[in-house]
Amino acid sequence: MALTTSQFVREFEDNALALFADELDQLSPQQQYQALAVTVKRYYAKQWADTKDRYDRTQEKQVYYFSIEFLPGRLLASNLLNLGIKDTVEKGLRKLGLDPAVIYAQEADPGLGNGGLGRLAAAFMDSMASVGMAGNGNGIRYQYGLFQQRFVDGYQVELPDDWLRDPDMWETRKENRAVIVKYGGQVALRPRQNGSLQAIYHDTDDVLAVPYDTPMVGYQTGVVNTMRLWSAETVPGRVHDLAEKARINAITQILYPDDSDSAGRELRLRQEYFFVSAGIQSIVTHFKRFHRDLSVLPHFVAIHINDTHPAMAVLELMRILLDEEEMSWEQAWQVTVATMSYTNHTLMAEALESWPQAMFASLLPRLFQIAQEIDRRFRLTYVRRYGELIVNQAAPLADGQLRMAFLAVIGSHAVNGVAKLHSELLKQSVLKALYQIFPERFTNETNGITQRRWVQIADPALATLIDTKIGPGWRRNPLALTRLREFEDDEQFLTDLIAAKQQNKLKLADLIQRQLGLTVAPASLFDVQIKRLHAYKRQLLHVFGILEAYLALKNGEDRPPRVHVFGAKAAPSYRYAKAVIKLINAVADLVNHDPAVNTKLKVAFLPNYGVSLGEQIIPAADISEQISLAGTEASGTSNMKLMATGAITLATLDGANIEIRDAAGKDSMAVFGLTAAQVEAAQRDHTYSARALYDQDPLIHRIVDMLTDGTIPGVATEGREIQDELLEYNDNYFVLADFRSYLAASRRLDQLSQTPLAWARLALANIAASGQFAADFTVARYGREIWQVLPSQPADE
Repeated sequence: MALTTSQFVREFEDNALALFADELDQLSPQQQYQALAVTVKRYYAKQWADTKDRYDRTQEKQVYYFSIEFLPGRLLASNLLNLGIKDTVEKGLRKLGLDPAVIYAQEADPGLGNGGLGRLAAAFMDSMASVGMAGNGNGIRYQYGLFQQRFVDGYQVELPDDWLRDPDMWETRKENRAVIVKYGGQVALRPRQNGSLQAIYHDTDDVLAVPYDTPMVGYQTGVVNTMRLWSAETVPGRVHDLAEKARINAITQILYPDDSDSAGRELRLRQEYFFVSAGIQSIVTHFKRFHRDLSVLPHFVAIHINDTHPAMAVLELMRILLDEEEMSWEQAWQVTVATMSYTNHTLMAEALESWPQAMFASLLPRLFQIAQEIDRRFRLTYVRRYGELIVNQAAPLADGQLRMAFLAVIGSHAVNGVAKLHSELLKQSVLKALYQIFPERFTNETNGITQRRWVQIADPALATLIDTKIGPGWRRNPLALTRLREFEDDEQFLTDLIAAKQQNKLKLADLIQRQLGLTVAPASLFDVQIKRLHAYKRQLLHVFGILEAYLALKNGEDRPPRVHVFGAKAAPSYRYAKAVIKLINAVADLVNHDPAVNTKLKVAFLPNYGVSLGEQIIPAADISEQISLAGTEASGTSNMKLMATGAITLATLDGANIEIRDAAGKDSMAVFGLTAAQVEAAQRDHTYSARALYDQDPLIHRIVDMLTDGTIPGVATEGREIQDELLEYNDNYFVLADFRSYLAASRRLDQLSQTPLAWARLALANIAASGQFAADFTVARYGREIWQVLPSQPADE
């Protein structure tokens, strides 16, 4: 859009005065942010209205992306960038004596997600608008989000994430689009004259679902899509006691309530049905404004199930088609399968969500009836062809559980994994029986990231440097980054690349000093692992590498200085993960306070990792640790963000690491560890013995003993728990098996760091190859191959 600095300044001042009846210099930074947000909203409001109107007029097919998490990060800078006015607005702010960075920092990180799943969903929202695709988000407006993480004596403490304490300036409440979601009660089925069954509900527990719409502004496309998040409220005009109000409020209070008991599991189930039912009802209501015949729904609507949490969408759409639209089962099922698609995000069997049948039937009786009929028909259709054994392995109802991933596969026309290895392993393991029955449904769509946020916004030093060499075209078409390969022998450019990274390291060093009181040398290698804390992601292996370096330095060995930077949250009920957090912080205390090593080795665990903290850590990283056990990480996206800003990956051949190496070159990352096939063979044949490695390898023996011998103060309980996992329970994630290989790969990076231009050349190879992992290309592939929704501005792959 066209905007002059003087025009912006005038409109910004007018809005501030209208909002707060005061001049700008009298307002707090938070008030200045709110006035700026209102100004920016006015710049895209017409585009948002026009986009919705165009979708209705043209009746082009729309995607509805159902996800229990969305993690968009702060939206002010992103909206300014995508509108094409970021430089103009920042110039205007400085003209007024205001610091843009201070104003950006006033915005709360929306507490709507936990990690990669939510960030991917948010990236897809940005990308769909940026390639001109009709795309909508559907999720939950959490009042408190996950939690704010603090460390007290090294332990994780969870505090409420009150991200809505100040108004969310981007959302718009749409009370006129509210719907009622029904739980519990009894359902009677009566035959209709046409042979279908009518569902009669009695004594249901009703909740009002109120939508809040947030605009998703496309990158200089004029397209503004909608992310719709639902909030649970009491039904107006009905009497509710305090207990009922509290139960309703709890539905959208926090992300991932503790499900270690039945009450917590039931709340999780309520949450999932709440946003699924509200979303499906909203879609059908909108569709019926323009079409009478629901049988054509798949020609105009694609509903995507992002991981298993929204898998009830299959049952809910069937319920509406059967009970409200009076379709036959056969017709309703055909419409549902053609409309639905499903992304699986995990190889962890325990993460493939399932619900006790008794709990599900009690809370959602009509949906359970439909699930029973799906199961009955599935078995009837496929037992004769594939045999009872395979069908039992694939059926949605088994062992007293309703298996949601299996339901999602059966009820969708397309199923995808999120990296080539992951998609193959799905076929070979967790979804093997379903792949045998529905091979044509399975495909791969490797994840992607938005370079707009992680390079253009988070790493302006690098972005500006790239512009000087290849021009700004890469900002719209990230594949243009491959042209940087032309400069791999340009010593001046490589030196400039090192200098840009150094700027970012200085900023992160300052942040570490302010947050932790820890002084780190920016000339050190910044070795980064930032992701959810889980045993399979193997933060423990990283810690063991730190302990090896500690011992080596204590013994007088010389090593290039490293700063190890962690960011991670553990689920509140995940004891083992919280024990690892305590261990990391205890090792940090040990290392950082030992003058014999702390000029060469530092550990910084920054609390409350999220999108905004990631924007400060990622551009400063020299080393990206992607060290999950091969065959356990679905894809990863931090690997893509870190490579895009010039970090060199220290990695197992897991998830998308394989595709990153293929894109950047086999020497572009430091690879170590067992392959997925080797891990699978060791698990199948029971050939791995962690105890034997402990007994035979003096270094492993020494490091494992450090957990409990008092070398690391304050971790007696946690150290014993971790040691037992390794030695008594045979190290489920092969930490000890990969340890020596991990050390060797890490030492190779030490050696490479002694030749800065060689290091910069590999960093450049990663940056140049990162464009193919743009989420713009990912959603374009989903559109072509799964949703049949083409972008109006196709991404050039």
